[in-house]
Amino acid sequence: MYKREYADKHKKQLHEIKLSVLDLAPVTAESNPGEALQNSLDLAQHAEKWGYNRFWLAEHHNMRGIASSATSVVIGHIAQGTSSIRVGSGGIMLPNHAPLVIAEQFGTLESLFPGRIDLGLGRAPGTDQLTAQALRRDLTSADDFPEQVEELRAYFKPSGSSHVKAVPGEGLDIPVWLLGSSGFSAHLAGQLGLPFAFASHFAPEHTVEALNVYRRYFKPSEVLDEPYAMVGMNVISADTEQQAQYLSTSMKQQFLNLVRGRPGQLNPPVDDMDELWSDYEKASIQQTLRASAIGSPEQVKVKLQQFLDETQADEMMITANIFDHHARLKSFELTAQAAKG
Repeated sequence: MYKREYADKHKKQLHEIKLSVLDLAPVTAESNPGEALQNSLDLAQHAEKWGYNRFWLAEHHNMRGIASSATSVVIGHIAQGTSSIRVGSGGIMLPNHAPLVIAEQFGTLESLFPGRIDLGLGRAPGTDQLTAQALRRDLTSADDFPEQVEELRAYFKPSGSSHVKAVPGEGLDIPVWLLGSSGFSAHLAGQLGLPFAFASHFAPEHTVEALNVYRRYFKPSEVLDEPYAMVGMNVISADTEQQAQYLSTSMKQQFLNLVRGRPGQLNPPVDDMDELWSDYEKASIQQTLRASAIGSPEQVKVKLQQFLDETQADEMMITANIFDHHARLKSFELTAQAAKG
């Protein structure tokens, strides 16, 4: 009932909302992290020209196919090479870090690029348990995520009585988002009156439930008067559906490798995924990738609108793990054109 009432009251059309980019700085089987980071900058520069609102990077560790582990550093790289698009984290895995360090890093970024930095926070490790232990030493640190968020936000407030201050950071207006793939962060974001981004690009089955939780528990704050929700979606667009489906097999191989516990670099596309996965793996991965739009520009537009109808999100963040960089650029360009048309 809540979903239907909200949808009827706030019906949105695709051309009315903002589109943003989530980049995993993919390292392909024929490249290296340096090339991946240069490709990320090239994509950001084009995304800015095509009218995308944000360009976010995600913190992952011990993954040979993702080059954005030092997320704050990469954000600086992207922001330096662009001029207007917002740049941020989707997200910083806060339990991996001391809140003061993140406040100083993002305070520095905001000081260098005023009005363009977003700080998205997650509570997952962004890696496997052994690597998480190498990062955190104390794996219980995720249990106090709400307290960590409040400590971090306090460092951005104007000078108070606290002896410990974030310099740069103190007094700066840096938008803080909570990210999640379940209801926990949705509830917390609602209680705190913060914007919320849901990782529907890999956890689609929990999307509507989490958005309902966020909207139900939302309390107006000094940040927001009403809820603001963004959803992730895998989008691969090409001139034809056949081309798009072919390009999508790199992403599907990446998820297959994760299922098998062998994450690696992004592989070239293949003609037939059925030669690689079992029926069970195929069904599992298709469910994981349910929030995907793969096809011609018109097909992508229809699928984006359908997902918007389902979620009534305020913004959509798209990601596209495509092996060929030029094909990836074209996919984002075609998607931007289709959404505006």
